Amino acid sequence: MTDRSLEDLGSELTLYAARLIRWLRKEQQQPVGMRLLSILDEHGPQGVTALAGIDQCSQPTMSGTVQALVERGWVRKDADPSDARASVVSLTDEGVAVLAQTRRANGAIVVGRLGTHSAQDLAAAVALLRDLLPPPKGQL
Repeated sequence: MTDRSLEDLGSELTLYAARLIRWLRKEQQQPVGMRLLSILDEHGPQGVTALAGIDQCSQPTMSGTVQALVERGWVRKDADPSDARASVVSLTDEGVAVLAQTRRANGAIVVGRLGTHSAQDLAAAVALLRDLLPPPKGQL
């Protein structure tokens, strides 16, 4: 296989990964704020500015998202021990539960579409994606 065909396959992988997420959003209503819950799950507690940087959105946009999820009880804001003017956002137990429930529901939708593919095919796809991505913070 040539380098160019590997690049083409890599491009297709990213295309279909993005399509998978869009398809899941059409199949099942995703709770507002799932991106932020996922970011906090992956990166751990963060300040609003850091969260905005990770999500590549403006700080005011992230502040609004955080506030909406605080009101739902899915995240909490605590004083930043290193800066009294700032706060740190973290998942609550309810936020963890919502995230897990949504991920399970998304998984059930994917499993429902496996058709002739086996559990081994799905496990290979998961392993490939896991190997391509950097490990979440705190994991090696």
